[in-house]
Parts: sequence; C-alpha cells; structure tokens
Amino acid sequence: ALLDQAANTFFSNDLDRRAAFIVVHRGRIIKEEYGSGAHADMQLESWSMGKSMTATFIGRLIQMGHLELWQPAPLPEWQYVPDDPRAEIRIADLLRMSSGLRFSGGGSTREQMAASYIPGEPDHGLGYSAPIDVFQFSVSRDAEHPPNTVGRYRNSDPWTLGYIVRRTVENELGEEYLTWPQREVFDKIGIRRFVAETDIYGNFILTGYNYGTARHWARLGQLYLQRGMWDGERLLPEEFVDFVQTPAPGWDEPIYGGQFWLNTADESGRGRRVPSLPTDAYNAAGAGDQYTYVIPSRDLVIIVMSHRGGGNMAPDRRTREHEALGLAVKAVDPGWNWR
Repeated sequence: ALLDQAANTFFSNDLDRRAAFIVVHRGRIIKEEYGSGAHADMQLESWSMGKSMTATFIGRLIQMGHLELWQPAPLPEWQYVPDDPRAEIRIADLLRMSSGLRFSGGGSTREQMAASYIPGEPDHGLGYSAPIDVFQFSVSRDAEHPPNTVGRYRNSDPWTLGYIVRRTVENELGEEYLTWPQREVFDKIGIRRFVAETDIYGNFILTGYNYGTARHWARLGQLYLQRGMWDGERLLPEEFVDFVQTPAPGWDEPIYGGQFWLNTADESGRGRRVPSLPTDAYNAAGAGDQYTYVIPSRDLVIIVMSHRGGGNMAPDRRTREHEALGLAVKAVDPGWNWR
C-alpha cells in the first residue's frame, strides 16, 4: 500500500509531466509505474545523469588497470607544456568538479562571464549549441583556481574525463571508442539501446543528449549498490565506489562527491538535499527532474524521471516528489520517519 501511495503521490499532478517511477529493493523491482505517455522501453531524456555514466567509464578503466584515481590527468595538452599548472589536475579532481579550469556557468561573476570563450556566453552550455569539439574545448581552457580547492558544477570536468576515456580506449586499448561503452559496461550489466549522442567530432557528450530507459538507470544504480560487482565480475573498484559518494573537499557544502550528488547532513541533521531520504543516499541527477538514487543502508535504488520540455510545472512538485521518495523508503523500512 505504501508503494502505491508513493507512486500515486509522484504522479498526482499532470502538470509535473512525470515519466517514470521505479523502486528496486535487494535487486528486484518492487514498484514500476509510468506516466505522461512513457513506458518501460522508452528512452527518456536523461541529461546530466550521463555525467555519472562518464564516471562509470573512468571507474571501469581503473578496474581494468589503465588509469589510476589519483594520477594527474594523462593529457599531453597539460603534461607536455612546461610549468603548466593544469598538469597538477588529477582524475579525482575532475570527478569532484574541482579542476579549477576557467569555465563560466551558473554563479559566474560578470568578470568571469567576460572571460568566456564567447564573451558573455556561459562556457557550460556551449557544447549544446555550438559546433565544437567538446573535449578539446574543455582541455584548452586555462587554470583559474588550484585543483581541489574550488568546487563548482561545470561541464568542463566531465568532458575532460570523456577525453581521457577516449584517449585511453583508442591509444592504450587500441579499440573502437564508439562501441567500447556497450562492450565493457552496458553489455555486462544488461543495458541495451542506451542512446548517447556525440558532438560532430564523435565525442560522447554525456552531460546531456543521452537517453536511457528508467530500467537502464536502475541497472546503473544497482551496479553501485552492489559496490561495483555484477554477476560475480568486478566491474568497478570498491575504492572508486566509495570515492564517488565521499564529499569533495573543494565544495563549500558536502553536497557533491564524484559525478554524483550526496545527501549528507551536518551534526544537527541539517543540509540534506532530500530530507525524506537517509543521509547515505547518493544520486545521479539530470535537468528536469531525472534522478537515480542509490541508498545502501536500505538496499534500495529509486528512479524518478520526468519530461523536461514545455508547460508550467506545479509549484509543489518538489514537495510531492520528496514525499514519494520517503514513502518508498518506508515501504521497506517501516521505522523510517522523515517528517
């Protein structure tokens, strides 16, 4: 009954354009509903949940022995230039959105916007609107802050990680980059027909322009819930799974890990981004309310997805979404109380 109540709450207002609600407990789907014309086989706009996919590719290459979490980013554009401060940027710093690259976006000052690649235009969105090589664009930006000192949400860092993935797959493995994610990640965890669009240079964008079914994202969440194991095969190192859910020290608040958002709270219990979820919850997040929640303490993965475009969203949609999430947790843990 609580799961029905959770789903009904999530889908209660058509203005929200809710698409999918899935609850996975101990590896089994215990609730799955769709709305607004969506269905189980529909690839849905996933937006920045793709950042967590890029992180997963990095983790896979670390497990395969081709990269190390704490190594400086293996990029000739930074490593082969004498006294280039960017040579100090580590893979871990990029995962933490703490590279320090000069890259304008939300919260940038007027001066920072003036220093954009196109003055006045945010660098963060350029990969969606300009015919550019998003990887080269990112690594060509100079250093604004020392790495791991300033955390800010910028596409430069996942795009640079994507470049590292491409260079490693093509140059070290000698494999076809465009099919590598399917072979080494998706096939292994049962994802078929995930759509990842590229820029005109054939680089997976994965900060947007990617489309997965809700079940695809449930499988990704389950991989992390299982601490990088799938069917007896280790796909991601345990250290990596721990890292992505550990607060990044460069951020002002402990809300970001490694291409995943966190739900940590201070000693008084304040600060949780989703007050109806336990503090060990962490999640992939995309524009327009796309979320993959991993909740290790309750052996839960919860997927919520919505259609982003068009119309006005109901003003209380976030409240109802959080209520639905809390009810889903309470369904497996009757003692859970967040109010």
